[in-house]
Amino acid sequence: MNATPVTRRHFLTAASSSLVTAALVPRSVFGAEKKTSAAASWPIGCFNRPWTKWSYDETLDAIKGAGYRWTGLLTPGVAKGDVFTSSSATPEYLAALKQKIAARGLKANMSALRVKNGIPLSDAIADTRRQIENAHTVGVESVLTFGVDKPDHYAQYFKVMADAAAFAAERKIKLVMKPHGGGSGSSQEIVTAMKAVGHPNFKVWYDAGNIIFYTGKDPVAELEPIAEHVTGFCAKDCAAQRGDVMVQFGTGKVDFAGVFKKLKSTGFNGPIMVECCKIGATPQETMENARANRLFLEKVLANV
Repeated sequence: MNATPVTRRHFLTAASSSLVTAALVPRSVFGAEKKTSAAASWPIGCFNRPWTKWSYDETLDAIKGAGYRWTGLLTPGVAKGDVFTSSSATPEYLAALKQKIAARGLKANMSALRVKNGIPLSDAIADTRRQIENAHTVGVESVLTFGVDKPDHYAQYFKVMADAAAFAAERKIKLVMKPHGGGSGSSQEIVTAMKAVGHPNFKVWYDAGNIIFYTGKDPVAELEPIAEHVTGFCAKDCAAQRGDVMVQFGTGKVDFAGVFKKLKSTGFNGPIMVECCKIGATPQETMENARANRLFLEKVLANV
């Protein structure tokens, strides 16, 4: 029996049909894709807050000794001459600060942004911009604002943040706000603030411990309306409203696993920054407590 000659038209038709068939077959049939649910693996760093009664050199040594590679400039020890990226920082101070951090093999990823309320708008904007410039000099990725406490200051604060969000974006720095009472106490206030600022570079660093401390509400439930806007996490535990936050993780009411599972579902990829631990009698004792909190988080993440 003679085979039917294969014309160019027949060949192209057959090839096209094969491609369509392949496109309709699930990729897993070809072994090209196998979805797995990997444990969350996010960068874990440590703020300087637990060591503010000691020198910053001792602080950095302890953070390094506790096994961290990332740190954040949260609470300046002004009494010891540390102003971090505040508007009063000099170029010489910033250069020395950056060198101190790098000398330990650490990287600063965040610095605090403290807005001056109750002064003329133009002055507040200028001061905030200066802080962002200083943060850019140090090389951080985010600047963190604590919101605003007094309702009389809300309107101006939102204007300052709108300017700061644009100014920071030009320098490839994220402007973020954490739950901290007042105008950022719970998800409702945070959503209101985000709408008022109205800039895509104004995001959230969630703080489950602060949700309990300032409002007494459930941090997992409060995360729901804002989870997609979270770009960082401040880790602390708290047992009750207005309770102690300088404690070891697992001793309070924060459901770290529940919070992390929700964040994972939105595509969150860190960082997590340890803000608190039990303060010991020495920098070294505090270092061990900070190490224990890091290990606690790593264990939780391994099962998320």
